[in-house]
Amino acid sequence: MAQELEGQVALVTGGSRGIGQATALAFAAAGADIAFCHLRDAERAAETAAAIAAMGRRVFHREVDVANVPAGRAFAAEAAAALGPVDVLFNNAGSNIRKAFEEITEAEFDGILDTHLKGMFFMAQNVYPAMVARGRGCIINVASQLGIKGGANLSPYCSAKAGIAGFTRALAWEAAPKGVRVNAIAPGPIDTDLVRQNTAEWRAAFVARLPAGRFGTVKEIAATALLLAGPHGGFYVGATLSPNGGDIMH
Repeated sequence: MAQELEGQVALVTGGSRGIGQATALAFAAAGADIAFCHLRDAERAAETAAAIAAMGRRVFHREVDVANVPAGRAFAAEAAAALGPVDVLFNNAGSNIRKAFEEITEAEFDGILDTHLKGMFFMAQNVYPAMVARGRGCIINVASQLGIKGGANLSPYCSAKAGIAGFTRALAWEAAPKGVRVNAIAPGPIDTDLVRQNTAEWRAAFVARLPAGRFGTVKEIAATALLLAGPHGGFYVGATLSPNGGDIMH
């Protein structure tokens, strides 16, 4: 892989598994040093860190709940102290529940919105001033095609993901004149732990109606992130790219 991120520092939230892990590894393969956080996933975090180090990259990782704003702020500061100012933020950490709208509690709603929308907002705020000071930087927020199309029994998640796309566009207006590019990725159905939690019958029925005829892979989302982070993504500003196998077309 071309060293498109050589000499840069990338911070990945939710970097021990799934899309976050694949993106952290792709960024490292492209030349970046990596800071990442995880939540209650120490074994896979250690494996991810070892894989990054084996590429000859520096790596820094911590267990962090991004919904805890002071904890996220401390992590970002520690990462910058260990590796240097963050050039690329991959804002990915998330969680989900499937539950009928009328059964959602306030605590459940707050938990989803705090992790996705508030956590992403303030993690971006943590790295943004240093990017502005250097006149360069890239922020990539992970949304979802469900924030565009909606989905039954997913109202807090869809609300949060739609909010992420709106936040991305708003920040892009402020950031682009200062040299900081802000974009989002709205993945469709990807073969991750969350998808595998569904029944085999559900997965088969979903794939049967997808034009692509399969679930996406985490490496395909990582490749999209690398496009946005690298030198060939310079004209994407406030965009939401949606690799989704045709689940939605727009």
